Amino acid sequence: MERTLKMLAKEAKQRMKKGFWSQCEEELSARRRDAREQGMSERRMERYFVDKVSDTIRGETPDEFYLKVRKMLLEEGEVSDAIGRLTDRAHYETLSYEEKQRYTLELSQKYLAALERFKREFEFERTQKAGG
Repeated sequence: MERTLKMLAKEAKQRMKKGFWSQCEEELSARRRDAREQGMSERRMERYFVDKVSDTIRGETPDEFYLKVRKMLLEEGEVSDAIGRLTDRAHYETLSYEEKQRYTLELSQKYLAALERFKREFEFERTQKAGG
């Protein structure tokens, strides 16, 4: 369902009424302090925080692929056969040679993006747990 301008305005008004931005400011201050204490870049932490708040406002949740990558990384770390493990074998077998090449390239790009996201999130989750 596509959100209309009227719906977006109503959601924004609700965020203001419920103190969403005050809570964000408090959490941002706490995370800045934690980052400083951990010797981490406050700017990187702020970019990460802004992305998380933006995702919340847009109503986005982690996609299934990212969750699969995250689970694999938490359980086994970075593995040499990550692309093979993430390949949908049933789908892959239906593809032509060129389509298989394209699929593998797209899967690799998607994996690298998920890996970068995981590293950013894991770094700040670990800091947040250590600091608070």
